[in-house]
Amino acid sequence: MASHTFLLAAALLSLSCFHAIASDPSLLQDFCVVDKMSTVRVNGFPCKDAKDVVAEDFFFQGLHIAGNTTNKQGSIVTPVNVAQIAGLNTLGISLARIDYAPYGLNPPHTHPRGTEILTVLEGSLYVGFVTSNPDNKLFAKVLNKGDVFVFPEGLIHFQFNYGTKSAVALAALSSQNPGVITVANAVFGSKPSISDDVLAKAFQVDKQTIDRIQAQF
Repeated sequence: MASHTFLLAAALLSLSCFHAIASDPSLLQDFCVVDKMSTVRVNGFPCKDAKDVVAEDFFFQGLHIAGNTTNKQGSIVTPVNVAQIAGLNTLGISLARIDYAPYGLNPPHTHPRGTEILTVLEGSLYVGFVTSNPDNKLFAKVLNKGDVFVFPEGLIHFQFNYGTKSAVALAALSSQNPGVITVANAVFGSKPSISDDVLAKAFQVDKQTIDRIQAQF
């Protein structure tokens, strides 16, 4: 009897651990298309009635179109997540197309709710991610057309087009809504701003330097 109790407890523990590490909740029906008219707010989105679901709820058009990279970073992300495809709700996946101008950068950022796997479609990219404290080890690689690289969930990562031609990559993520936190924007462009005293001490620079950086955001 004691052994059976132990096995049951171990099974329940393993199930709870699996649920805790999953990026998105598991699906309990065929699909759960977002009900955009609902005022209910949950961890995710409420489902609309299955009889009202149509093929367009699972469809997105235009990922073949290059994004406009005429910005300071020289890159643009075209997301295909639950905001674009209502049928992705509860399915735990999403996509993004990233376009890079020559010497364009997808700046250091994190996805708090998803692991990313990146495939280079055109051009070459220098990519990498940094592990958490205290090691902060950089794992970096030069990718060419057809190469694939993985960025673990929540870790800071980047992609840089070091070439003289445009580059394109396709990213898949393990969440319907992985989120994105661009490090520089979050630190120097918060609203209201983080105190100069805090940032000057954190980055070991003077307040004037912080002011100049914040002015860019």
